Amino acid sequence: MADVTPLRGELVRLRARIEADVRILDEELHDDVVTAARGTQRPWRPMTPGHSSSHHRVKEPSAEAASFSVVELATDTLAGTAGLWGIDAHNRSAHLGLGLRPAFRGKGLGTDIVRVLCHYGFVVLGLHRLQIDTLADNHAMLAAAERVGFRRETVHRQSAWVLGEFLDEVVLGLLAREHDARS
Repeated sequence: MADVTPLRGELVRLRARIEADVRILDEELHDDVVTAARGTQRPWRPMTPGHSSSHHRVKEPSAEAASFSVVELATDTLAGTAGLWGIDAHNRSAHLGLGLRPAFRGKGLGTDIVRVLCHYGFVVLGLHRLQIDTLADNHAMLAAAERVGFRRETVHRQSAWVLGEFLDEVVLGLLAREHDARS
């Protein structure tokens, strides 16, 4: 892997969310009902951009979560959102997630984002374990995670209610020592 600063990969950089990002992320990620419903454990509800319940709103720093805006390096354009959540300082673990605007999907950014988040989690935060929970048919996320070294650990059969049907969820994990061995 190329030498990366904590928040920069080969294709993307992660930065703090700014107010100008919120409307774009709400309109292109939240208002994409199918994608939004598949990316959260809650039912989709309409919301005005920037509403206090928006997942994309600018938030104060927290010990439990690290939320970033993703910028594509080639165009210096907002490409999506990424972060660690459920950060557990005692067990040194966290969950990893990302969402890309439609125009930035299928360009290899997801793998680079996962790499940068792993570097941030393991090297900057000193975590021991990162976990990804995704739908079994989210082939792009599964492939990105596995390219970075995540291993499939379990399948929760029909555990996610998504747009009128139950879907399987896959849990993938990566340990710091596995990440170090690949770096």
